[in-house]
Amino acid sequence: MAYTVITGASSGIGYEAAIAFAERGKDLILVARREEKLEELKSEIQQRHNVDVVVKPADLAEPENVHALYEDIKSYSLETFVNNAGFGNFDPVADQDLGKIQKMLRLNVEALTVLSTLFVRDYEKQEGTQLLNISSAGGYNIVGGAVTYCSTKFYVSAFTEGLAQELQGKGAKMRAKVLAPAATETEFMKRSFDVEDISYEGNVPQYHTAKEMAHFLLDLYDSNKVVGIVDGETYEFHLKDPIYPYVERSSK
Repeated sequence: MAYTVITGASSGIGYEAAIAFAERGKDLILVARREEKLEELKSEIQQRHNVDVVVKPADLAEPENVHALYEDIKSYSLETFVNNAGFGNFDPVADQDLGKIQKMLRLNVEALTVLSTLFVRDYEKQEGTQLLNISSAGGYNIVGGAVTYCSTKFYVSAFTEGLAQELQGKGAKMRAKVLAPAATETEFMKRSFDVEDISYEGNVPQYHTAKEMAHFLLDLYDSNKVVGIVDGETYEFHLKDPIYPYVERSSK
């Protein structure tokens, strides 16, 4: 049994990605803060698909939980790791809540980097393994009022693209890929603006559903490309080679 790990699986893209991978018969390890939501998702999946679903509640914005999670899942054979956990913030830099920002940095950047590194160390030589990191169209274009959030996603994009080329250059079996959604109907806006509820309909001119984005993730998973990105103007989805420049370090 080879498992697909999905962080941030209690809602949105992570939730729908879990269902999409289960439809392909993939056994799952689901990670998020809200255990009750994970248990609901587990029940939903196992009513429809003959797969194993393991629930691992964890707040990955706390550094000690990141290492503990990976130690906890080391006994499982892993095939795919989806780093989806993350959240956004919309404030001018001078007005942003630093407590929230520090938590966002720990989750969007630090946790993703640590989990990616540990997975690569253990599985880079194993055929068929994939690391799928979730960035954003805001990881390729800075959005006004969301400078710090976009900067975390620039990091995710650059880190994953660079890792993909590093793995390829050393002949590793693992593939690293980055998904860059534009506006997607999830809990993202609610947490970004710190509001109880907000409707995408009527407030966001264009957006995809989380289910659509999960299927774009599978398109990326099936492809030999490194980047899956939504065009912020047309909202078309494109599979691309790495976008950021990459220079091999000289040995001289």
